[in-house]
Formats: sequence, structure tokens, C-alpha cells
Amino acid sequence: MAHGEGDVLSPAVKEMVRLALREDLGERGDITTQAICPPDSIVHATIIAKQNGILCGMSVAAHVFRAVDENSKIEACYYDGAVVKEQESIMEIDAKAEAILKAERTALNFLGRLSGIATQTGRFVEKIKDTGVGILDTRKTTPGMRELEKYAVKCGGGANHRFGLFDMFLIKENHISVAGSITEAVEKCREYLAEHGFTALIEVETKTLGQVREAMAARVDRIMLDNMSPGAMRNCVRLVDKRIPLEASGNITLESVRAVAETGGDFISAGALTHSAPNFDFSLLIA
Repeated sequence: MAHGEGDVLSPAVKEMVRLALREDLGERGDITTQAICPPDSIVHATIIAKQNGILCGMSVAAHVFRAVDENSKIEACYYDGAVVKEQESIMEIDAKAEAILKAERTALNFLGRLSGIATQTGRFVEKIKDTGVGILDTRKTTPGMRELEKYAVKCGGGANHRFGLFDMFLIKENHISVAGSITEAVEKCREYLAEHGFTALIEVETKTLGQVREAMAARVDRIMLDNMSPGAMRNCVRLVDKRIPLEASGNITLESVRAVAETGGDFISAGALTHSAPNFDFSLLIA
């Protein structure tokens, strides 16, 4: 999945970059670079991938350099979603030496985090590519970075679950405890929709076959099978019989995802796509 440079540069992402640079530069700026580099020295730099994987964050990294030096000349060798190999050059930059060095770590941090998530997602997708089951992310994201991290999941071949608490009903264990039952919780959600005049899917988290039956009777849009064994999931799949989409969730790992997919559900949501993605290693070298 290839994405162009402007795809993710929303006002929120630009503000994220501004805050990240301010965090790194503080009030004094890069004192080492300011002491050593002539202020008008123009240099050429290359960003190199130090491992194999899926690239993500190119437009964000380019924006970091331009935020420090608006005259930076940047050539992207790949777009987001591209598969890159160790030692390949992914970006060429011509700019003031001072600007490149000030922006370097912030740019590489965004690239490393987002490419790490894209690469991790790609591994999950590859494990189940022939099953027809979709891989979804969760809300287990880095605070403030959800927009970018969910974009990285898509670059890796996954799909997004709800973005936040506002765009889909997900009735979980604690909601059921407060409402008294799945049936009552679903009814309250439908009343809320009618009262507020918008539409949203209703999903229910279930832990037992009995709860799945109740969710089916309530005619929900999706049923989550939470922390069930593969055997229990198969029983639920047989019961539902494709009438309602099923989503498996709960401690899904690279080692377990294939067995979960083979139970016959429709989706698997995995927090590990974001919360456990290893950082992707890049380096920047000035010629």
C-alpha cells in the first residue's frame, strides 16, 4: 500500500511535529551543533534503512526537516508502504548542516516508530494471508500519536478498528456490569442513537457462548470473542454461522494469530500491532 507525501500531514500531525521539535531543542536549541557548524553551510545527507521491513513516516520526516529549514530539498526514494531492505537509502536531503542535525533525531524517531508498526503489522498479515481474516488495530496506542500509528497499521496491510470512543459503540465487560445485561446495554445504545441523531455500529465483547447467544438475540453489528481458546471460538463460529461478523481479541501474538484465524472468524484485533512493535532502525549520514 503506497501513500503519497501529503496523506497524513493534518494540522494535528503538524502540531505533533512542532511539539516534538520543541521537546528536543528547548529554549537554547542544539548547542553542540550551534557551536560547531557554520550557520550557512549546506550539506547533503542520506537516511539509510538498517533492517528489512515496511516503510512508514516519510512525509512526517520530510516535514520535520522543512519545519527547521523551509528551504530543505528532500527526495524520497520510497513512499509509505514500500518494502525496503537493509542498507537501502530511503531519503536524500540537501539543507543547512545546522538544520539537518537539529531535525535528525526527531525525524528518525517518527520514521522508526511508524515503520516499526507497519513492519509488525505486515508480519501479522503475512501469517494469515490465505485465511481471509482481517487484522485490526486497537486503541492501545501511544498517547497523542493515534492518528499516525493507525495510519502505520494501514501501511502494513492491516485495517483500523474504531478510532476512539466517539465513532463506534463497543460494549465491554464493565458496561455490561453497569447496565445489568448485554440486552439492556444494547438497548441503551440504540436509545442514545435515536436521541442524538447519528449512526454508529454496535459491537459487544463476549467471553462465553451464552453471551454470544444474547448478543445475537440483540442483533448487534459485530461480536467480539474476548480471550477465548481456539476451541471455544470454533463453537461460537458454528453458532453464529456467518450471520454476524466475529472479531477475536485478547493477547493475540505472532505465535498465536494463525491458530486464531483458522477458527473461522472474520477479524482479529491485536494490541500488539502498536503497543509491542519494535522500533525500526534508521541512520542518517552526512556526505
